[in-house]
Amino acid sequence: MTRLTLVSHHLCPYVQRAAIALQEKGVPFERITIDLSAKPDWFMAISPLGKVPLLQVSLPGRPDAVLFESSVICEYIEDTQPGPRLHPDDPLERARHRAWMEFGSSILSDIWGLETAQDEPTLQRKRAAVAAKFSRVEAALNIGPFFGDDRFTLVDAVFAPIFRYFDLFDRIIDLGVFAHTPKVQAWRAALAERPSVRDAVSPDYPDRLRAFLIHHRAQLLAYEGAPA
Repeated sequence: MTRLTLVSHHLCPYVQRAAIALQEKGVPFERITIDLSAKPDWFMAISPLGKVPLLQVSLPGRPDAVLFESSVICEYIEDTQPGPRLHPDDPLERARHRAWMEFGSSILSDIWGLETAQDEPTLQRKRAAVAAKFSRVEAALNIGPFFGDDRFTLVDAVFAPIFRYFDLFDRIIDLGVFAHTPKVQAWRAALAERPSVRDAVSPDYPDRLRAFLIHHRAQLLAYEGAPA
């Protein structure tokens, strides 16, 4: 049997998408969580980029392999593991889904800027960028509840960690990112109910994310406790 080990970090959204894919497939795996501020030597020895996630793959009779980059890991999981298909069967639709997965990664880049912004102009620029991208997503959604309508796919695994950020952000201030995207709001709600999504992070995820904001002196925290 194949033995899979997912090397993780508590907050990494790219790790979450791999964990969600594995859980949706019903595949047993071990998860090792490391501190990226004090990367262990064994990790640096096997991680070409010094980043998570890594998927260590142990196959009978073969040397262990290490996969890096979350999109590659998710594609490997889809190609090799039993369980429900997480990509459409139609080649054109499958390519379209892969494109939207990349679009999700671009939103994560903007969210990084949003959560680490240390002044109001930068925060508002990043807020507007994220809102504009979700307007694009709104136009791509159909009847739901998932990106592929009634079928959970890898696009859902990519966007679920994106939406998770706003579970904390919304407690601080409503940024209005989803104000004009009702289909995106419904999609976000459906993903939040998915067991694979809930279980992709530890229960202390919100506290860890808030600590991250404090560490980066995030402008977002200036709104904490302010009147709505």
